Amino acid sequence: MSVPADPPPRGPGQAAAARAVAEAHRGQWAFVLAATVRVTRDLDLAEECVQDAYTKALVAWASTGIPARPGAWLTTTARNRAVDVIRRDAFFRTALPLLADDDETVTGPADGEDIPDERLRLIFTCCHPALAPQDRVALTLRLVCGLTTAETARAFLVAETAMAARITRAKKKITAARIPYRIPDSGDLPERIDAVLTVVDLLFTTGHVAPEGPALLRTELIARAAGLARMLGELLPGDAEVAGLRALVLLTDARRPARLDAEGAPVLLADQDRGRWDRAAIAEGLLLVRRALRRRPPGPFALRAAIAAVHAEAPTWEATDWPEIVGLYDLLLRRRPTPVAALNRAVAVGFAHGPAAGLAALSDLAEEPRLAGYPYASVARGEFLHRLGRRAAAGSAYRQALQHTSNAVERDFLLTRIAALDAEQPC
Repeated sequence: MSVPADPPPRGPGQAAAARAVAEAHRGQWAFVLAATVRVTRDLDLAEECVQDAYTKALVAWASTGIPARPGAWLTTTARNRAVDVIRRDAFFRTALPLLADDDETVTGPADGEDIPDERLRLIFTCCHPALAPQDRVALTLRLVCGLTTAETARAFLVAETAMAARITRAKKKITAARIPYRIPDSGDLPERIDAVLTVVDLLFTTGHVAPEGPALLRTELIARAAGLARMLGELLPGDAEVAGLRALVLLTDARRPARLDAEGAPVLLADQDRGRWDRAAIAEGLLLVRRALRRRPPGPFALRAAIAAVHAEAPTWEATDWPEIVGLYDLLLRRRPTPVAALNRAVAVGFAHGPAAGLAALSDLAEEPRLAGYPYASVARGEFLHRLGRRAAAGSAYRQALQHTSNAVERDFLLTRIAALDAEQPC
């Protein structure tokens, strides 16, 4: 969000106005932008008008007070600005390509009534299957979450210029391909919802374990993913897979307080203090899992959430029902076979039936090219080899994982593991 050219007037209401604007940016950005896009049918113009509305709010709310409905105030201001620009530039804008929209009627300024479907239009547009997966993520962060281009670039550790190009490319693709700014028809909805959920899942996964950089977690991405999952739950309360994704995020992130020790080193699931897990999040997640599993057959996100629920309900590592987890992975692989799901199943087999069985299951995946540079496959093999007392082979597996690990915290963890193995007497 841009800042005003002139600083807002100083006074007792300035700090309160700044806090209210920041809160409205976190909670209302997607609604305000989506409602404004319906007027402009131009993503860039809509962004400009919304940013202008937030800038005006910093000044107006400091002097006149915070409105009872900040989101409605911002929406009305942004849409009024959009109507003014369209009228002023009508001659020039007639030649510009616009977003395709089933409803060609351009409505007037918002009357303050919430229209949740407007946010859905924006989300489905950003996550359209015609866009490249990375472009979907970038556009979702930029438009739905309201991050600046610089913030979006930092989130994925790329140059701001590269991220700006990615966002521009995605916007041009939407216009050139005439991607409709609408909620998909019922026949297309399952595929399109899956594309949306996959974007949110990728955001969360990237935050849960950062692929590279100095920190294990990217808490800002976790927060964005959790917020998007909750928004989707509010907008699509009857969708089982949306409930499954929300449950997966809640149950997985509930372990965050116990994932790092006092020095910031990772703590394996087996060694975590489960008393530090977020029990409120777990309780909410378990309710959502039960809702998601009512669909028959359950979808991939519901099954992944069910696996997370088994971990959440186990009072200790030793009490984990590993055979149930293996069975859930079997179902997941039938619904959505992926190399990572197969790897996770192999790990679960090792804990359910012993390290030798785990190694055998991993060996079945040895020729899978998509796991060749995936460090967790080597880590899993190293863990099972270590448990079998094959320390030299375990060290080699950890060193292979190290070659494909760019996260500094994970690298330190592997180096510590390797040093401990080297210090042990060879068997």
